Amino acid sequence: MRLPFANWRDCDGIGLESAVSMDHIPAVASVMTPFPYSIDVADSLRRARGLMIEHEIRHLPVLHGQTLVGVLSDRDIKRALDPEMGLPPRDELLVRDAYVSEPYAVDASTALDVVLEYMAAHQVGSAIVTKHGRLAGIFTATDACRIYCEHLRRLFPLRSGEEVA
Repeated sequence: MRLPFANWRDCDGIGLESAVSMDHIPAVASVMTPFPYSIDVADSLRRARGLMIEHEIRHLPVLHGQTLVGVLSDRDIKRALDPEMGLPPRDELLVRDAYVSEPYAVDASTALDVVLEYMAAHQVGSAIVTKHGRLAGIFTATDACRIYCEHLRRLFPLRSGEEVA
């Protein structure tokens, strides 16, 4: 989902107020994007890119049937299109040619600070969230920014007449 913020105070009302209580560290499930779009490992990169563009997302969990096998990012697609990679021609590329196997995956009950610490330390852009071993959601660096924005708004509410320079 794309949020067209006009100024730095515009992330109020993004729907996280009830989901995120910052009086304790929430589980990743409370802030993830549930039921994410996904792609099959045998699908074309063209289809994957189309899904990303249509839904304004940068990460797709990759499935083989109903089993999570990896994650595909917009960066993975760009890398696969580099002629120096020696991959098949652009129109023949499949998700299996570009996705990252063994993605960072966490259980829905994992504490958010654990997920954030890992993502920062390993420069990971997304965490695949599972419940009972099945895909349940995705948590991305963009989600983290959104949550932090909302948290700051609660800590420092905009006062009447206050403007951003």
